[in-house]
Amino acid sequence: MKIRKLLPILLLVTLSSATLAQTAVEAEPSDLQKQLEKLSSGAAALVAMDKRLADAPEGDREVLLFRRDERSFGLLLDLDKVVRQVAELPADDPARLEVEKRLEESLHGAGDAVFRLLDDVDRRITTYNEELESLSGTRLIATQSYISSLEQLRIRYYEGIVDITEGRKLLEIPVDSGTRERLENALYLQAEKLAGYLEFSGQALEQVEVRLKEDPANADLDATMKNMGSKHSMNLQRLKAIVSLMERLDLDDAAYKSVLLQQGDSFSLRTLESGVVMGLLRDGLASLRAAAVANGPDILFRLLVFVLILLVFRVLSRLTRRAVSAACDRPGVSMSTLLKDVLQSICGGTVMAIGFLMALSQIGISLGPMLAGLGVAGFVVGFALQDTLGNFAAGGMILIYRPYDVDDFVEVTGASGLVKNMSLVSTTITTFDNQTLVIPNSKIWGDVIKNVTAQRLRRVDLEFGIGYGDDVELAERVLNDIVSSHDMVLPKPETMIKLHTLGDSSVNFIVRPWVKTEDYWNVYWDITREVKLRFDREGISIPFPQRDVHLYSEQA
Repeated sequence: MKIRKLLPILLLVTLSSATLAQTAVEAEPSDLQKQLEKLSSGAAALVAMDKRLADAPEGDREVLLFRRDERSFGLLLDLDKVVRQVAELPADDPARLEVEKRLEESLHGAGDAVFRLLDDVDRRITTYNEELESLSGTRLIATQSYISSLEQLRIRYYEGIVDITEGRKLLEIPVDSGTRERLENALYLQAEKLAGYLEFSGQALEQVEVRLKEDPANADLDATMKNMGSKHSMNLQRLKAIVSLMERLDLDDAAYKSVLLQQGDSFSLRTLESGVVMGLLRDGLASLRAAAVANGPDILFRLLVFVLILLVFRVLSRLTRRAVSAACDRPGVSMSTLLKDVLQSICGGTVMAIGFLMALSQIGISLGPMLAGLGVAGFVVGFALQDTLGNFAAGGMILIYRPYDVDDFVEVTGASGLVKNMSLVSTTITTFDNQTLVIPNSKIWGDVIKNVTAQRLRRVDLEFGIGYGDDVELAERVLNDIVSSHDMVLPKPETMIKLHTLGDSSVNFIVRPWVKTEDYWNVYWDITREVKLRFDREGISIPFPQRDVHLYSEQA
């Protein structure tokens, strides 16, 4: 095709370059003049190249055509620069008015010329695509690369037409409706084609990726994956360029932005436009409906199996807990309550965890990645909960060494009371005035633990004082009689009753009977009460500290 027919308006620029340059000198004597001269020389070179194409060898023709396309595109860029420089001049500037007259024809002719060039590019792309099936090796790679270059050139020509359209708006020149409609149709057609390629190749890539995971050593699959991925990326870039041009023309591009987002484009604020979001929602709902129709019965069956497995293993978990509890409570088995609870929880929880994993496998969830993720999550959680893990460690030590158990009376970390509940994290103590204390195990294990009720027998330590004027032997007989007559006092070990100290105000006896641990306080209170009553009946005094105060008066 003759370049004279393709770019007639650029010849007008060539023929009138001197007039335009001289007219523009007053407004912009250097820059605009240079641009006009560059435009003129470029058009002349393009015409000369067109003449040489007719005599060029067949083997060099494609290279020269590609070179011609590059020059044509450069000429369009120069024309766009001239238009924007002229648009910056005042509207009533004589130079602008003179140049606008000529540019109005130029812009109209340039648009038609670019569309002819586009038709030529499309025809060459079609020809090369038809030849691909018969090519192989380096020839195939070279042809594919040339087709890719032509595809990119086509997008650049679209950009040139959009520039021309915007230039007409800048100069307030009416846009030809036929050219505008043809441009919109071309952009929509390219966008639809690229979107179709992306959706088709996206699904194909997923299938190849699945097969490659099953057979990672397959070199053919790996090469196919890379080749398809490269084409997919190129089509993404092309569709992104087309969408950008549609934005400049204020065309509806929401559907194609949705495809870009779904097929791997980065997320940005521009993707939050209402049309894009609604398109994504529509596509997602349509896919969900299609999947529900196609896989509904199978999904319902798997969910039913999932629930049944969980129910069965829940029953097994309870039975396991009961079996462990029965084993721990057998005669001859000495085990702390905490250890029993932990064993029951671990055994029951293990059975339930196995059931949960089996149920997940039935609905198609891969357990390997999930377990790996749980390992990473466990590391993060463990790092964040160091204090809690310290309590677990202390609970494990208490579990092993058993310094106390449930219902023991203990004194720990300055608190005393009855142990009501134990776990691997904390110990719950109820004080005698019915307050509940929850103490972390790490605090308990790191301090002194006093277990008051750990032993079966306890000694009750009592001390009583009599006056210096009272009968010591009588006091000893009374104390022996009181202790021996109490039915909770044990005969073995023997009770110790001795005169202990000679105090400031009293002669002090120690009374130390042995009792069962659970009878400690009853014996303590009973003997103390009985000693007071018997000493009073026997005339034995219980002295208290006294001080004599002597007053002296001075006589004058």
